[in-house]
Amino acid sequence: MSDDSRKVALVFGGSRGIGAAIVSRLADDGYTVPFTYVSREDAANDLVAKVRGAGGDALAIKADSAKKDDLAAAVGTTIDRFGRLDVVVVNAGVARMGLIDAVPLEDLDLQLDVNVRGVYLAIQAALPHMKDGGRIVTIGSNIAVRSGFPGASVYQTTKAAVAGMVKGLALDLAPRGITINNVQPGPTRTDMIGALGNEGMDMVTNMVPLKRMAEPDEIAGLVSYIARNEAGYITGASLTIDGGFAL
Repeated sequence: MSDDSRKVALVFGGSRGIGAAIVSRLADDGYTVPFTYVSREDAANDLVAKVRGAGGDALAIKADSAKKDDLAAAVGTTIDRFGRLDVVVVNAGVARMGLIDAVPLEDLDLQLDVNVRGVYLAIQAALPHMKDGGRIVTIGSNIAVRSGFPGASVYQTTKAAVAGMVKGLALDLAPRGITINNVQPGPTRTDMIGALGNEGMDMVTNMVPLKRMAEPDEIAGLVSYIARNEAGYITGASLTIDGGFAL
């Protein structure tokens, strides 16, 4: 693509893990990729350098997905800098585990604010700047279908809400030809799941019929496909990519 025709994909929550893989893949696909981060400025800057070193273009924008003004500002920065918005990927999310009698109110509110409210507000902020025929992708979780272990009720609730949200928004956006779909990864090799330790990771891996975790690039590949023109007849779908975990 020439510089004046390069499409723009904004990734909310793109500095690490699955988000970083999505940023890199979309840049490889020819998009300019602004992305948000909330705390790890070093990781965000390293990702920008990696993308630019490979011949692409990316921009790190500090924004907290729990804050409406930050989300709107990230969209504003994208439009001011690049003048267009073709694809939106909402990946930002948090997980706080605990049984229902032990979950602090702060953990409940944080997950609802980022995983549900933040997703809705990010899409709401982006839509006025998107051209008809654009693409929106949310990153949910296969936990919306099956958790498999106790202590995940709040996180599961938020991801199930996103799956439902996408169905409703698909109807809202259909007249504009904008598709919206929800990718539901299963256990994926990121620092988030690495926090479980070797024993926890082994337990999770053994619950997957394919007996391995996904690599972030595999999730990014599905996002890449959904963003293409040839995927224009898919909307309102939740696409689970979890090695059979939810079967």
